[in-house]
Amino acid sequence: MGKVRWCVIALLCIAVAGFAEEEAAERELVEIRKEGPPEVWLAQLVPGEQGFRAYANAFPTLLAEINRVSTIKTAPDPMILRSFEDPEMFKYPFIYANFADRKDWTFSPLEIQNLKRYLERGGFLYIDAGINAEFLRGQGNPGQHHSFADWSASPALKDAFHALYPEKEFRPLEREHELYDVMYPDLPDASLLPDTVREFVINEKWPEATYSAVGLKVHGRVAVLATPIIAMGWGRNSMGNWSTNIRFRVREGTTGLADYLETAAYSGARYESTREDSLKDVIYCQKQALPSWVNEPDGTWRVFRYYGSREISDYAHVFYTQLGVNIVMYALLN
Repeated sequence: MGKVRWCVIALLCIAVAGFAEEEAAERELVEIRKEGPPEVWLAQLVPGEQGFRAYANAFPTLLAEINRVSTIKTAPDPMILRSFEDPEMFKYPFIYANFADRKDWTFSPLEIQNLKRYLERGGFLYIDAGINAEFLRGQGNPGQHHSFADWSASPALKDAFHALYPEKEFRPLEREHELYDVMYPDLPDASLLPDTVREFVINEKWPEATYSAVGLKVHGRVAVLATPIIAMGWGRNSMGNWSTNIRFRVREGTTGLADYLETAAYSGARYESTREDSLKDVIYCQKQALPSWVNEPDGTWRVFRYYGSREISDYAHVFYTQLGVNIVMYALLN
């Protein structure tokens, strides 16, 4: 009997061990453990000795989000590069730069040499706020709070990269570009938005979850990407709350508006903005950095209205974060 009892106990132990292994396997399916491979270190361009960064907590917050939603294990903080003369840049597959952080985008001979080598070896440079509408150029701070832009890189960027590749130019990313589908192919749930802005956001502001972006191709792949400012939508403070409040600008029309706006006086700039279809909107501004109304290519006149609420701001933060994740994931996978 003693031997039988010990056999039964042994079998029970084996069974319990088997159940434990199955349970552990199920837990592994729920949450993949990021152990083993080393962290992927990404870099950020922060020129100057003072180390000033526009939206300083933005990129680290985005890296934390990438860690949370993907199997890629990124270091929690970016490595800092003071310029593209730094040979350390070749250690990092992705470099983030806020256009406003660098005052002069004229590249030194060593920067030209390093950047060409970096891009041609598979590196990726993302320049946030590298697209500015004409009325924002030279304004500095307003450009960091305003996502209005046409489909063209800032003149300073065009000149800078012309020194690297005289035969190349920045071209708009088409809405079907794979960058927009890497992790998040759709907009966040728009049912939470107020009725006043929902249709415009879905159909005109960010159609099919796309955004104004231009790319410079090297060896057939997008190696340099520039967009209007999106870092304003990434950062969280030490309490885990969003660091900024974001409003939506929408275009609205009404009967008789054309009769009024065709002869209306305006105190700011009048400029043309190139659209994705290559047609041009004529924008009229009141004050220095506030577009007020527009004459569209088909002759329609509409006014710009600004809407703000907690729901609107939270929605913008989610979209900008998803867009940021898509950009980094695209860069690392291509």
